Amino acid sequence: MEKLEKILVLNNEIEAKLLDGMLSERNIPHIIRSYYDSAYDGMWQTQFGWGHLEAPIVWEAEILAIYNEMSGKKKS
Repeated sequence: MEKLEKILVLNNEIEAKLLDGMLSERNIPHIIRSYYDSAYDGMWQTQFGWGHLEAPIVWEAEILAIYNEMSGKKKS
């Protein structure tokens, strides 16, 4: 697999699972990393977001387009 880059920060688990499904359907390589740490009882998630998505940089534009469509955001 190519080198992975942080593409975007995810707001919650539902958003993460939905995006994961959409990317998997399209065979887009990615990893979703949660910021949850049981030692700190999720403290990092309240400060930095639920987690983030990593993928090869060549997929960034397509992933962001899918994310924006999914979340109802329009391109500026």
